[in-house]
Amino acid sequence: MTTIGAYEEDLIHSLIVVILIIMYMKTAVIYARVSSTTDRQSTTRQINDLTFYAEFAKIRVLRVYEEKASGAKKNSERPILQECIDFSVQNMVDVVLISELSRLGRNTFELLSTVQKLIEANINIYFQKEQFYLLDENKKPSLFTPILITVLGTAAQLERENIQYRLNSGRATGVNLGENQGQSSLKQRKNKSTQK
Repeated sequence: MTTIGAYEEDLIHSLIVVILIIMYMKTAVIYARVSSTTDRQSTTRQINDLTFYAEFAKIRVLRVYEEKASGAKKNSERPILQECIDFSVQNMVDVVLISELSRLGRNTFELLSTVQKLIEANINIYFQKEQFYLLDENKKPSLFTPILITVLGTAAQLERENIQYRLNSGRATGVNLGENQGQSSLKQRKNKSTQK
């Protein structure tokens, strides 16, 4: 029969403590979204900020979901978001970490539907920019949660509509001034500026 020494005993004790800490840590997934499907925008900042928050809050991140899709799209047309929600529900994740409310969508009704699905599964959502958790420690939404989500969701929807209005207005002005639209006009402008 082999006996274990003090070093081995301390090592086993430390491993047990680490395992228990990991078992009882809150679990999370990170969902990051940018609107541009090109390399013009990146989810790096969102992921870095949320990872730092998770480490600070002692939350274990199980997965990171990155999506490049317009916030104007229906949530059912955003496969990465659906995968994130499905994984969270199936694995009883404690919280979904999101950079800001508009990353979840810019349509108030879509936003409320997604939030309701997660709340019904007892999954909390943390919006970092707003510094807001949906559920309290007892996994219950406060009375102000639906109001806050609706107001912030409507603000995100209005922001999306304003962006669309400005883009359309700029295009119409360009057409009225005889400018070409798209990549060829960008190349023409660059050529004109280099010829000067």
